[in-house]
Amino acid sequence: MNSSSSSPKAPQPPSSATTTTAEDCTPGFTTLHPDIIESHVLKRLDGVSLSTISCCAASLHYLSSQNYLWSNICHSTWPSTSTPRVDHVISTFPNGGPRSFFANAFPLLVDPTATNLSPSSPSTSPPSELISAVDIHYQDKLIFTKVQETETVTGWFRCSPFRIDLLEPKDVVPTPIKHPEVDTCTAIINHMTLSWILIDPIGRRAVNLSSHKPVTVQRHWLTGEMQVRFAAILAVDHGHVQCDILVTCGVSEVGDMQMREVSLEIEDMDGMHLTGKDSLIILQRALEGKKGRAKNRLQDGQMRYKKFMDIRRERRERKLRRDGVLDLFWVAFWVSVLLAFWRFLGTVKN
Repeated sequence: MNSSSSSPKAPQPPSSATTTTAEDCTPGFTTLHPDIIESHVLKRLDGVSLSTISCCAASLHYLSSQNYLWSNICHSTWPSTSTPRVDHVISTFPNGGPRSFFANAFPLLVDPTATNLSPSSPSTSPPSELISAVDIHYQDKLIFTKVQETETVTGWFRCSPFRIDLLEPKDVVPTPIKHPEVDTCTAIINHMTLSWILIDPIGRRAVNLSSHKPVTVQRHWLTGEMQVRFAAILAVDHGHVQCDILVTCGVSEVGDMQMREVSLEIEDMDGMHLTGKDSLIILQRALEGKKGRAKNRLQDGQMRYKKFMDIRRERRERKLRRDGVLDLFWVAFWVSVLLAFWRFLGTVKN
């Protein structure tokens, strides 16, 4: 029995003794016609489920490795990847095209304590161009998507503080979502998700720099706008750095949520912004580095950010104590100098 699916007919999987043995574990499912499995099962799965089912049997691995399945998954997970430029770059990724891209872009980076992203020892030359594919969802509805290309070879980029702005200062992007009126911070933390995929189109590598869900939400004291922060923590030879993604949300006259700022910066342990040159080398190592697990990526991102902020707070407190001791030393020094000067004056008068 053949399915009436419009997708191209999958070729028959190769038969072997190992295939028969693997399929004996699930005879009721894998004995179905490949067209039925493909049209009524595989096309309905998300990326994680498709990866899991490909490990069940050799025939399922063969069917689930088709590029068009993974291309559709990438487009549905990240609508920004459906643009012609990004879609073409994804198709050139080695070891599976869109399947390889999904494996790079879906999980968060590995625990920063496990690998050292040392900016002093890059294995290849830094990318000459970076593509940012950004998607923001609220209550599982797409409210913002954009692709932006950034040249990294200009002197202005390398010498200036690293920053990628997806919106101009006066740009406002309306959304069909009503701005939450009650407990706004909790609503945004629970319902907003963001993906910022950084793509090296020449090296054909990708990395997701977002924590998926917000790590903090604060209301601006002056404008009343909500500042939603996402973050990824990267290890370097001198400690850690933070990829800081800031989303500023306002409210329209009719009560709808608006996007007023979507930006990416990189900060060191002391909160100082890194230059484009330093940031590029760190991002290069992140693109080359190992990716984490898709499981528990939300909890992992929150935990890494909390540890980073604890370390930053401890460094700030140590610096304040050190500065305080230094201030006391100089006060004591100048007081002793002043007292010695007064005694000298008294001696001269006598």
